[in-house]
Amino acid sequence: MTAIDRELTSTELPVDGTEMLSPELQRLAAEVRTFADEVVAPASYEYDTARRLPLDIIREMGRMGLFGLPLPTEYDGQGKTYMHLCVAVEQLARVDQSIAVTLEAGLGLGAMPIYRFGTEEQRRTYLPSLARGEHLAAFGLTEAGAGSDAGATKTSATLEDGWWTIDGTKQFITNSGTPITSVVTVTAVTGEVERRDGSRGPELSTIIVPVPIDGFTALPAYDKVGWHTSDTHPLVFDGVKVPEGNLLGERGRGFANFLSILDEGRVAFAALCVGAAQGCLEQAVDYAKRRVVFGKPIGDNQHIAFTIARMQARVAGARAVMHDAARRIDAGIPFTKEASLAKLIASEAAMANAADATQIWGGYGFMNENVVARHYRDSRILTLGEGSTEVQLAIIAKQLGFEKSFG
Repeated sequence: MTAIDRELTSTELPVDGTEMLSPELQRLAAEVRTFADEVVAPASYEYDTARRLPLDIIREMGRMGLFGLPLPTEYDGQGKTYMHLCVAVEQLARVDQSIAVTLEAGLGLGAMPIYRFGTEEQRRTYLPSLARGEHLAAFGLTEAGAGSDAGATKTSATLEDGWWTIDGTKQFITNSGTPITSVVTVTAVTGEVERRDGSRGPELSTIIVPVPIDGFTALPAYDKVGWHTSDTHPLVFDGVKVPEGNLLGERGRGFANFLSILDEGRVAFAALCVGAAQGCLEQAVDYAKRRVVFGKPIGDNQHIAFTIARMQARVAGARAVMHDAARRIDAGIPFTKEASLAKLIASEAAMANAADATQIWGGYGFMNENVVARHYRDSRILTLGEGSTEVQLAIIAKQLGFEKSFG
C-alpha cells in the first residue's frame, strides 16, 4: 500500500494546513506525518550524530511511493501532482530536514530534469529505479566560482567521435556520494555562443553521467553546520567519458533548462521550509503548555503566547504562498515569481521560528538531541540553498519590471 491509499477514519482530523486540500492530499499528509513521527523522528538523533544517511528509511520511503509522487506511472511513478510532493516534503521536514531534503533534491533536482528534458530512452533507463527509491540522482550545478552566477561555469565537455569528455569540479552537491547514487546530471561548457550584443559567451549544456564511472570522484563529505544526515560532496570529473546520447535536452539549452528546474525545486524547497517552521511551532506549543516556572506554565505569560502566535502567523503565510506556487506548477501557468516568493518567505519563517522555539525551550533547546536544536542548526542553510535570499529578491524585482536588478 502506498502513502496515498489509506482512508482517513471518521474521527481523524486533517493534518494542520491541509484542511482546504483534496481528500487524497489529506490522506497523504496523514500517512507521511505518521511515518515521520513513528519512524524518522525516533532515529533522527542517532543518524545526525553518525552523520550517515539512513538507507533503510530511504528505502521505506521508496516503498511508500514518495520518490515517484509526481512521476508518471509508466516510469513506476505515482502519477500525482507537484503538490503531492510538497505535502510529503513538508511533513518530513517537521522532524528531520535532512530526510526531507534527500527527497526534495532526489526528485526535484535529480529525477525531474530527466523527466522534463530527457528522451524517452533516457526516461526509461533512469526514472523507474529513481521513482521506486532504489537509487538517488544528483544535480551537478554549483562550482567554486559559479553558484548564483552559473554563467561562470568552468566544467567543460568536449564532443569527439561520439563521446563527451567531461573535466571539472562541482561543489555542494546533494545525494552525490551515497551507496545508491546512480546518476549525476552535470552542467558544462560545450562551446561558445554569440550573445545579442555580438559578444561571445559560453554555451552551457546538460549531460547525464551514470555513476560510478571512470574519472568520477565524490570527494569526502563536507563537515556541515547542519543537515548532518544529508549526503553532500564536492565532485571531480577527470576525463569522464559518456556517449553523445547522454546529452540532456538540446545542446546549448543547459542554462535555460536548469533555471526552469531551479524554479520548480524552489517550490519543493519552500515546502521543506514550511515543514521546519511548523515543526518548531509544534515544539514551542507543547513545551509552553507543560513547562512550569513560578507555579504556572510559561505559555500563560503573554510574551510567550504572543511569540508563539507570531510563529503560527509565519507558518500560515509561508504555507499559503507555497501552495499557490505548487498549484501554478500543476496548472501549467507561469510561476517564477511565485516560486521565489515562496522560497523567500518560507525560508525566513523557518529561521525565525527556529530561533523563537530555541528561546522558548531555553537550555534544553541548545542540546543536540532536541529536534529544536537541530532545526536551529539546519535552518541556517535555508536562506542560502537553491538560491540565496538576495537571488530571490533579484528575481522578484526582475519579474516586477526592474530588469537591471539581476546581473
